[in-house]
Amino acid sequence: MAQGFCALATCLVLAGSAALAQVSSYGDKQMGDPASDHLPTVLNKVSIVQRLNTRIPLNGEFRDESGKAVRIGDYFGKRPAILALVYYNCPTLCSEELDGLVGALEMVKFRPGKDFDVIVVSIDPSETPEIAAKKKAFYLKRYGHPETENGWHFLTGEQPAINALTTATGFGYVRVPGPDGKMAQFAHASAIQLLTPDGRLSQYYLGVEYSPKDLRIGLVEASEGKIGSPVDAILTYCYRYDPMLNRHSLVVARVVQLGCVLTMFCLGGYMVVMFRRDLKQKKAMPLPNWKNVIG
Repeated sequence: MAQGFCALATCLVLAGSAALAQVSSYGDKQMGDPASDHLPTVLNKVSIVQRLNTRIPLNGEFRDESGKAVRIGDYFGKRPAILALVYYNCPTLCSEELDGLVGALEMVKFRPGKDFDVIVVSIDPSETPEIAAKKKAFYLKRYGHPETENGWHFLTGEQPAINALTTATGFGYVRVPGPDGKMAQFAHASAIQLLTPDGRLSQYYLGVEYSPKDLRIGLVEASEGKIGSPVDAILTYCYRYDPMLNRHSLVVARVVQLGCVLTMFCLGGYMVVMFRRDLKQKKAMPLPNWKNVIG
């Protein structure tokens, strides 16, 4: 589901929807080199460390989409929150993450601003409130409930505040070069976090697609101050960024393709066995006595 330079989507989501998922444009998807199916050095710091029950820095200073100076703590105290760490000029992965979040929230009866808040924070200190405002307008329109506007918060900030928040949430990322060679892109993992009303990390959801049922239950538990359990992070890195080729390589494809091949083999074998069994049963059936039938 993405091209460009957001290096990572979560395999647990992508593998389950591999037939539908497209994290990069068709021409940008490349199979990884068999001799180099390992995480490149540039991505060694890219990770999601699940720091459940950790309180995020509520005094972190940011600006909202209107340019108003705010603190993260302004959105806590009454209700739980969903936190998404992205950057607004991301070629595609961040958009896929927000698309997945909005898509799940469309099927959840709770509403932002009433039952919870959505806090989206840019990890790029060069991004502005104007960019954040455009993103908010886009996703609010897609969500289809303009009355929930006060429950959506798209923030930008300076590097110290960003570092404090990403460290507290265990969100590891690194800068990578864009097509023009400038270090203007970021390699990062994809995840959202649920937080309790007092700002503690209650649950992580990895990937770019989220279960509405899990999200609803997670919001209920977070509202009650409950802390969830770590989610399975096996095969977190589906895509890797190749700085030499300036593209991503699909590493998990071999796992998905192997599973598809095995599934087809099993189904084919089952059909052959059943066909042969039916054939044997037909051969074993006694021929009718036509004399008795005719009379």
